[in-house]
Amino acid sequence: MKRFIPLLALFLAFSCAKEKQDVSRIEGKRINITDSIAANEEIEAYIQPFRERIQEDMQKVLSYAPKDMHKRDGELETTIGNLMADFVKLQSEPVYKKRTGKSIDICLLNHGGIRAPIAKGPITTQTAFNVMPFENSIVVAELTAENVHALVNYLAEAKRAHPIAGLTIKLNNDFTVHEALVNGKPIEDGKTYTVVTSDYLQHGGDRMYFLQDPVTLEVLDYKIRNAMIDYFKTVDTIPAKLDGRFVKL
Repeated sequence: MKRFIPLLALFLAFSCAKEKQDVSRIEGKRINITDSIAANEEIEAYIQPFRERIQEDMQKVLSYAPKDMHKRDGELETTIGNLMADFVKLQSEPVYKKRTGKSIDICLLNHGGIRAPIAKGPITTQTAFNVMPFENSIVVAELTAENVHALVNYLAEAKRAHPIAGLTIKLNNDFTVHEALVNGKPIEDGKTYTVVTSDYLQHGGDRMYFLQDPVTLEVLDYKIRNAMIDYFKTVDTIPAKLDGRFVKL
């Protein structure tokens, strides 16, 4: 009898165990959201003040563009590309200087990251969101001279107007590098250079692998779009220029 009771309990435990179940099929259907679906008036009334405030902020005029600026108005440099590289370097410099005591040598961004032109006329907060809809943040990577040479060669081979500042590149007719200067001086072997860029590129975006293994890396906790808005607030009329920073001879 003593042996029977444990065996009976074991039998009951297994017989009461739940049967294992697996998902055999998943079904879904598309529900179109159209004007025929009535809005919830209570929810609409609640969010209306917030919507109006956001719309007001987005349409606030910050600066003025003297001409249309877009990323195809030059071969290797563009007006909007030069603008973006310049303001990212300018706005990042005091933050980086305060943290590290060092200055920024170069700015490098990517042509594909510019998502809209800037039209001649008033510039609003909405303009910044149109040009830079991404949440990319600014980082400063300290590179060896070897990696700066790799950066220059990448730009020459890409034959694309990736925005740069602090760097001057002259290419031969066959797109080989004729001259590359950082702040007006040749790149020195054994020296390191600071490059301000986006976190996306620093992680190897657009195959910019030369940014991935920096000597040091400083994350500024500052979005490119916010830097753009801050810059627009400081200038009455933004510059629209091609200045020969990246040319083919």
